[in-house]
Amino acid sequence: MEKIAVGMLGFGTVGAGVAQLLEEHKQELQHQVGADVFLKKALVRDLEKPRTGQVNLREDQLTLEADEVLGDPEIHTVIEVMGSVDQARKYITQALQEGKSVVTANKDLMALHGAELLKIAADNHCDLFYEASVAGGIPVLRGLTEGLASDRITKMMGIVNGTTNYVLTKMSQDDRPYQEVLLEAQELGFAESDPTADVEGLDAARKVAILANLGFSMNVELSDVTVEGITSITTDDLAYCRQMGYTLKLIGLAERKHGKVELAVQPMMLPNDHPLSSVQNEYNAVYIYGEAVGETMFYGPGAGALPTATAVVSDLVTSVRNMRLGVSGQHVGEPLNEKHIKPDSEVFSKYFLRLHVKDATGTFAALTSIFAEEDVSFERLVQWPVEGMVNTAEIVIITHTTSLDVYKRLQQALHSLDVVIDIKSSYRVEGGS
Repeated sequence: MEKIAVGMLGFGTVGAGVAQLLEEHKQELQHQVGADVFLKKALVRDLEKPRTGQVNLREDQLTLEADEVLGDPEIHTVIEVMGSVDQARKYITQALQEGKSVVTANKDLMALHGAELLKIAADNHCDLFYEASVAGGIPVLRGLTEGLASDRITKMMGIVNGTTNYVLTKMSQDDRPYQEVLLEAQELGFAESDPTADVEGLDAARKVAILANLGFSMNVELSDVTVEGITSITTDDLAYCRQMGYTLKLIGLAERKHGKVELAVQPMMLPNDHPLSSVQNEYNAVYIYGEAVGETMFYGPGAGALPTATAVVSDLVTSVRNMRLGVSGQHVGEPLNEKHIKPDSEVFSKYFLRLHVKDATGTFAALTSIFAEEDVSFERLVQWPVEGMVNTAEIVIITHTTSLDVYKRLQQALHSLDVVIDIKSSYRVEGGS
């Protein structure tokens, strides 16, 4: 049987998972591609480092020199699981220019330099696959490029960061503060020691950019995504959401209408009967709207060694098939659509507002006057006294649909209003009655 050598850049948790699948699923992989696919060489930082994975590589399979992977003429496909951006970009560029196809799990790299690397791949008749860069083992990118290839995608929204979903789930279910739950997530391995990229929404924004590039066939950049994280969310906010029949999630959104797109990552209130509301803990899900298919949802583990490795090896299978058929690099094409980002005046939603106001005569009239001036009506309005604060009331409002530019003006007007003590929180509301 034909033997096909694979090289690997990096051999951490995901890399060890890939090696395990190549070994344990060897028979199934041979059946899939008609060849024996084996790991010839893996680039590591330290040859002496103890490795505790299911598969222990031989000494001759490990190297400290990238050229032993990138320059080996027997290696036709390179798997990049080393992380980083600059070094990975350099190595992947070199591999593609050497005529080697590449499989990567690097979302940071693909969000920042994906268009450039895909062009290099096409110019050199190579494949560049990156299914594992979004939602781990969930085949959402393959679903867009293959399963929904005949449809026109209009909207993608989802939970694409397991750390933030775990934190918000536990805060809501257990009525525990953000910092306490974040510490627990770190101890359990669901959050990094520096969780900034996750909790500030940057990780999700990178995935939204990748989804939009594929789903809309458009060169979207990371800077096109509006980003807001979860660090200011309180248990009070979550309690009000529950009382009103909503669940608060960090949602990545990419929506297209009349040739213009909206790209955002932000905490969003979803009705409790929305499919994404039931996605708990570290799980991910992406909800996709197509003109023909209607609504579909991809759900599963968004991270972890074997789920992510499964996506990597699936891409490897496709790459090897393409190589044996002589069609490597032919799936890559120029984006079909020009990028046009929606202005704030064309971004519409409902909004949740929680205000502390003076509990005095004329307060409600002053508030309603501000809303009336901007032609924004109330869908729901509830008022409570604030415990421990004299002459202070808390007002919670859900508006009817309005444009983002109008809502921003409304917030500025409320800040300057004498009867408003503070705007405690504000969230976008998706759907609901």
